[in-house]
Amino acid sequence: MIDASTLITAHNTYYALHRVPEFWEWLRHYGALGTIKMPAAIYAEVEDGNDALAEWMAKAASKDALLFGEAPVPALVQAVSALYGDDPSEEDIETIGKDPFLIAAALVDPNDRLVVTAEISKPGRQGANRHIPNICGDIGVQWRSPVEFLNVLNFSTGWAD
Repeated sequence: MIDASTLITAHNTYYALHRVPEFWEWLRHYGALGTIKMPAAIYAEVEDGNDALAEWMAKAASKDALLFGEAPVPALVQAVSALYGDDPSEEDIETIGKDPFLIAAALVDPNDRLVVTAEISKPGRQGANRHIPNICGDIGVQWRSPVEFLNVLNFSTGWAD
């Protein structure tokens, strides 16, 4: 399960669509294989933007490859949301965003799914400011950084050769 931060950071920094198109084709390839997926709520966070990445996400080929087809499991989303604290304010809910949907999708099968996020662990953060790696750790979901993810799947610009 890939977090929006992974794609946004890649596009805005080291793997911009116009500079490393191989990366984006590689994502589609692994998405089509079922290795890389994004829950609908997370997909929408990126697709709703107004840049080249949002345009790429809106393409049928990207959606077909990356959009995760399973509906969220409400009980799991609620269990993850509870780890951000009790009785969140509207501001807290906005800060938390759709992260519970991402983590809950991985929680459905924690032995076969993990979360890839550009967020870094910050154990001291509390409430709505908690980071994905720390929530994953609390609920038993594995997570990886984008660099670890690229290494495990062995991305290179010549991947298709």
